[in-house]
Amino acid sequence: MQTTITSKGQVTIPRDVRQHFGLRQGMSVSFTVEGDHIALRPAPSARQAAASGFGLIHSQRPAVPADFDVADLAVDAP
Repeated sequence: MQTTITSKGQVTIPRDVRQHFGLRQGMSVSFTVEGDHIALRPAPSARQAAASGFGLIHSQRPAVPADFDVADLAVDAP
C-alpha cells in the first residue's frame, strides 16, 4: 500500500489498515523511529496507561501537604 504526503504533512491511512488495527477518528497514534523505518502505533489510551491503578481513585478529602511528616504524629510513651 502506498499513499502520498500532503503539503501539510498529512497522510491517509488505508481503510484496511485502520480496520485491522481498530483505528478510529479522533484516536491518538504514536510515531517511533526504528532503525531505518518509521513505526506508527495506536497510542495507549488513558485506560491502558493506568495499568498500575495509581490515580484512579479520587478522594473528597483535601490533599495532604507535600511537607507533611507522619513522624510528627508519634507520641512519646511515658
